[in-house]
Amino acid sequence: MQVIENMRVFNIRGGGLHPVIVELRTKDGIVGYGEAAVAYGLGADAAAGMLSDLSPRVIGADATYPRHVWQEIYDNSFWTKGGGAIEFAALSAIDQALWDIKAKSLGVPVYEMFGAKFESTIETYANGWSTLHDDVTAWANSAERPLKDGFRILKCYPLATRQKGATLRHVQRRQLDDDAFRRAIDRVKTLRKVVGPDIGLMFDLSGGLNNDQLIRFMDVCAEVGAIWVEEPLDPFNFQGLKSLAGRWPVPIAAGERIYTRNGFRNLLDTGGVDIVMPDVGNCGGVFELVQIAAMAETYNARLSIHNCASSLLTAASVQVASASAMTMPLETYPYYSEKNDYVQVLKNPPEKAIVNGKLQVSAAPGLGAEIDLNAIAPFCSFDYVRDAA
Repeated sequence: MQVIENMRVFNIRGGGLHPVIVELRTKDGIVGYGEAAVAYGLGADAAAGMLSDLSPRVIGADATYPRHVWQEIYDNSFWTKGGGAIEFAALSAIDQALWDIKAKSLGVPVYEMFGAKFESTIETYANGWSTLHDDVTAWANSAERPLKDGFRILKCYPLATRQKGATLRHVQRRQLDDDAFRRAIDRVKTLRKVVGPDIGLMFDLSGGLNNDQLIRFMDVCAEVGAIWVEEPLDPFNFQGLKSLAGRWPVPIAAGERIYTRNGFRNLLDTGGVDIVMPDVGNCGGVFELVQIAAMAETYNARLSIHNCASSLLTAASVQVASASAMTMPLETYPYYSEKNDYVQVLKNPPEKAIVNGKLQVSAAPGLGAEIDLNAIAPFCSFDYVRDAA
């Protein structure tokens, strides 16, 4: 047995990112880590609190069987059934840490747990490169950096505006004024001119536009040959997504704010998405994402794992991506670490190992993540040790 004796939670602040990391330690001294993927937006404090609330279901549990622990939490926490971001971000972090422990105890990488390693290298795409400018030309020219660094696929937020601290303000009340809408269209067209015809482009609308503006904007995305348009509508507007299906030769992607197999089944049943985007840090965890990926195959939908948090989540995402058959390039933020006060939680961040847009899949035991304890120690918000009795 791998009995969990200690649980610590780290509520990290720095560089505009708020990673929440859980550490589980077994009686035999094996340590596993996981991340609650609410590092952007609001919710980190709540996720840290939820992790502490779930600790009675974790301390004393046997990490040999991660699915048993997951089911115990799901069945006996009440709000996990039908729950949302905070419940499932916390459960996802615990699940990652459990699989990290199990794989380490066997001396194998996590992907071995699922009997597959479809690729030795994972193709990635760059996000976060366009947040420093609002001007159309400067915004589009920002793409020159990731291209120089070898990325062949880029994602961006053409509807968003820059806020203090280089964070983004997305569409308000599902509409843009005329000037902002024209700027968004000009951004897309200018970006295609800057990068040329052979670079892949994806456009994230972050929950979207009203129908009349969306129709015009989708026409432009089709014109520039977008790989996909992400979250063109509120992700829970399943009927709205269904109404968009097949109207343009541009795939629709969604999923970062959908949770568990149940949520993705409802999404896929509409026929409104071509690409599902579960996040291993909030969909329910490692095994839940593996099951979502398998379910998506039965709908002939592809998988692109959402990833917008610390380097720990990137490491976990790589492991699951390599074990999935129909996966598309993995999201990365290669320039996050350059922000002031950024806290790098790993000694071996995968982002630094990307070469020409490719990332080698780690064969190290567990998630392959080497935690920098000196970096995260000041942010410990919860430390619970099992009663020896």
